[in-house]
Amino acid sequence: MLNYAIIFLLIAIVAGVLGFGIIAGTAASIARILFLIFLVLFIVSLFRGRSA
Repeated sequence: MLNYAIIFLLIAIVAGVLGFGIIAGTAASIARILFLIFLVLFIVSLFRGRSA
């Protein structure tokens, strides 16, 4: 999932440099959401791993 967040971040950067503002904003939003989901899943897996 972190790979997808990085890919969308790169798409946002390239689109921003080329002047595609709407695409850059959308890709940045998707990257942010995927990164937050990754963080939540990572923290949950840390706590589940310690209690098992």
